[in-house]
Amino acid sequence: MTDTIPHLTLNDGQRIAQIGFGTWPLDDGQAETAVQTALGSGYRLIDTAARYGNEVGVGRGIAASGLPRAEVQITSKLRGSEHGYDSTLRAFDATLADLGTDYLDLYLVHWPLPMRDLYVDTWRAFVRLREEGRIRSIGVSNFQPAHIERLQSETGVLPAVNQIELHPDFTQADLRAWHAQQGIVIESWSPLGRGALLQDASVLRLAQKHGRSAAQILLRWHVQHGLVAIPKSQDPLRMRQNLQVFDFALDADDLAALALLDGEHRQGAHPDTNDER
Repeated sequence: MTDTIPHLTLNDGQRIAQIGFGTWPLDDGQAETAVQTALGSGYRLIDTAARYGNEVGVGRGIAASGLPRAEVQITSKLRGSEHGYDSTLRAFDATLADLGTDYLDLYLVHWPLPMRDLYVDTWRAFVRLREEGRIRSIGVSNFQPAHIERLQSETGVLPAVNQIELHPDFTQADLRAWHAQQGIVIESWSPLGRGALLQDASVLRLAQKHGRSAAQILLRWHVQHGLVAIPKSQDPLRMRQNLQVFDFALDADDLAALALLDGEHRQGAHPDTNDER
């Protein structure tokens, strides 16, 4: 299974699996079990965040899997309350300790929090940590083009990844095009639309057509759009099914049908106004 997961090359030369395993909103105990099961099912990209409160459980699940650390890509995110240069460095050390590792494959600024105006200083700390070899790749989450352009203009460093809400009911086409121009890979959170799209008639029709689950249709949509998706499930069967999306393809008619679902319905907070810490 692991060999069938394609990878995308980031603008820093690192590579990232196109399907990973999300851990929000699992607690430590749930995360430990789910992550161990996910890794046993073939996942090699695990996504967590300090704000999820489950980094300890995620680390225990990775350790319990018995896999060498080099075979697992670990992503975590900086909590909003820790923005700022020195506080970022301290928070990163705490994240490593909770995860039980000495480096991260990908570290993201969870939200820009423009009202606090500390994300550039935070980003400078990220750059330092990457230069020290403690992070393989650095990126952001929920950032808008203006935020990213400021990072580049003031530090000279573009994020490798931006993790944003993205699904067929909220495709963010203009934002995707902008990221493609910049060479920034998009990672989709809530790739299944928080489950609402799983009952959509068009999605169910395509699932029947291809002999797949509704989730597999939606995840295949992400794959064919060159995105990284990080679905979450605690069901071992669904975990395995969510990885089995690389042996079929949606045709032009399928993609056209899914395009009609785009209602630009944002389910999460807006990056310009969210003050989530």
